[in-house]
Amino acid sequence: MITPAFAQGAGATAGGAEIAFQVIPFVLIFVIMYFLILRPQQKRVKDHQALIKAVRRDDTVVTNGGLVGRVTKAQDDSPEIEVEIAPNVRVRIVRSMISEVRAKGGPVKAA
Repeated sequence: MITPAFAQGAGATAGGAEIAFQVIPFVLIFVIMYFLILRPQQKRVKDHQALIKAVRRDDTVVTNGGLVGRVTKAQDDSPEIEVEIAPNVRVRIVRSMISEVRAKGGPVKAA
């Protein structure tokens, strides 16, 4: 004869295994999403921040709005840079609005 307490104990251990098998697919989906979506996005953000910090005078930049111009004034500690978009037409833009650096300028002259 099987006592009711023994029968309940056997069912409880089987339920724990079922829960583990239900959680495993969610963990696998999260791991796959991390490697396919989150990790490349973090790398792209890190590369963009390095690109923004490396902008120097005479670089040709493209803004998020589509303006293409040559950097005429850039300071490392300033969040803004000055870009010449046409002869004698200069605008100030925020560094974070730079989407791409097309052509690197010459070396920075020592002041």
